[in-house]
Amino acid sequence: MSAVDLAVAGVPDDAWLVVVDMQEVFTGDSPWATPRYVHAAAGIERLLPRFTGRTVFTRFVAPEHPQGAWVPYYRDWPFALVPDTDPVWDLTEPFRTAAADRRDPVVTETTFGKWGTGLQEVTGDHPHLVLVGVSTDCCVLSTALAAADAGATVTIVADACAGASDDDHERALAAMRLYAPLITVV
Repeated sequence: MSAVDLAVAGVPDDAWLVVVDMQEVFTGDSPWATPRYVHAAAGIERLLPRFTGRTVFTRFVAPEHPQGAWVPYYRDWPFALVPDTDPVWDLTEPFRTAAADRRDPVVTETTFGKWGTGLQEVTGDHPHLVLVGVSTDCCVLSTALAAADAGATVTIVADACAGASDDDHERALAAMRLYAPLITVV
């Protein structure tokens, strides 16, 4: 998707690109590897120049002490119970370098959804967010629904996202389309 395509889709110049969880833990041999991660990364790289100075990267990390429903979750995924400084939680390249070189903020949360005080402090309470990243059917979906519910306008760039599977990706996009006009999938 190009800057022209985003303009045609109604994305204003002051929109924020939110790059959701492009991290090592979702690549390679990880149990959480996203099959089309590389495809999503290529789509995101095409978008970065349009959002210079208006990009936020997010990271999902495990809580130090899981509580509530997270206790059985991490019982199923004990490999992930490592400190947030562990390399498994690092942004992958080129996003790690882009965040550092461009001084883009990185919001770290222990929840699937990234909409909350950290992201709001950067983007404002009712921004236009362009969401990309992984996994479409988990962290992207959770972020989109919470942001839209709070009054943000949300655009999902489908070819810059990847799901746990192609079917899961498509189901998540279909679910988000149900929230139009709060959420638009392009």
